[in-house]
Amino acid sequence: MTGLSAKERIDRQEEMFLSVYACKSKETRGRQRAEEPCNMRTDFQRDRDRIIYSKAFLRLKNKTQVFFSPEGDHFRTRMTHTIDVSQIARSIARCLALNEDLAEAIALGHDLGHTPFGHAGERVLNSLSPNGFAHNAQSLRVVDVLEKEGRGLNLTFEVRDGIFNHKKSGKPITLEGSAVSLADRIAYVNHDIEDAIRAGLLRAEDLPCEEIRVLGGTSRDRINKMITSIYENSAGKNQVAMGEVESHALENLRSFMFEKVYITPVSMKEEERAKRMLSSMYEYFFKNRDKLPAFYLSLTEQYPIEQVLCDYLSSMTDKFAIAVFNNLFIPHSWALTEKDIEEI
Repeated sequence: MTGLSAKERIDRQEEMFLSVYACKSKETRGRQRAEEPCNMRTDFQRDRDRIIYSKAFLRLKNKTQVFFSPEGDHFRTRMTHTIDVSQIARSIARCLALNEDLAEAIALGHDLGHTPFGHAGERVLNSLSPNGFAHNAQSLRVVDVLEKEGRGLNLTFEVRDGIFNHKKSGKPITLEGSAVSLADRIAYVNHDIEDAIRAGLLRAEDLPCEEIRVLGGTSRDRINKMITSIYENSAGKNQVAMGEVESHALENLRSFMFEKVYITPVSMKEEERAKRMLSSMYEYFFKNRDKLPAFYLSLTEQYPIEQVLCDYLSSMTDKFAIAVFNNLFIPHSWALTEKDIEEI
């Protein structure tokens, strides 16, 4: 391969080693806006880098995964969840000889549009906006419109498709997108179990016995079992699918988590607080759009105010949302000056 550029060498390697069902980098349908190609990186590698260095990606570290403002350093955030999904997606792609770079880029971008306060925040914005709100569609809007001060990241079609279709109901056009969709469910179910046990909401012995028998007693065992099942059911085939037994067990674990952790009196109490905060800010900025930051105010010239409010509120981290709410609705503290004291 002497005399080839780094990108050309990667293209050759993909042709030699990737599955016939993999999405090769040179087969991309391209970007919304044409760009000069890079001699060092493939288009999917460039997309991965653009996502990692985006502002939306940096904000994930201060967004809730499940538990609001947890006391402790070892609970998952939206950032660590994203890294978990990326790792699992790459493992699936590697064992099936799919394009790891594409899987990684989709995984790193799949939750960029998520709200503060986790899925509670998503449900609140969905109820407030007349057009509804879904984090997968918002993630696509982040990379298409909101990043780079309105220019977007100009990602490839395949990465954008995978981001939008990462939910269970989605139908990604690439097997790499399907790998991310499965990796997302594998990651959040298993790691949310760990966080729930750490928080004292569950005990290991509370987990459903049959599902644990099938998948394993630890997150490590369960994740390994599910990836192995995907390999055994998908290698050499035009699909990324888990075996029926393991898939059924995963869905049962997911249902168990909704019943015991996600939708409980404790979690709904926190969701009610998030609802009051986001609803109050939505109403305030709807009536006072001139108080929006300059960038979001400029967006109202092109998009309905309801969409822009979802853009702004969903972009907030948990801490920033609380700070904005406090600034708008909580009386500020003040101190007497010497002049004030003299006048008393």
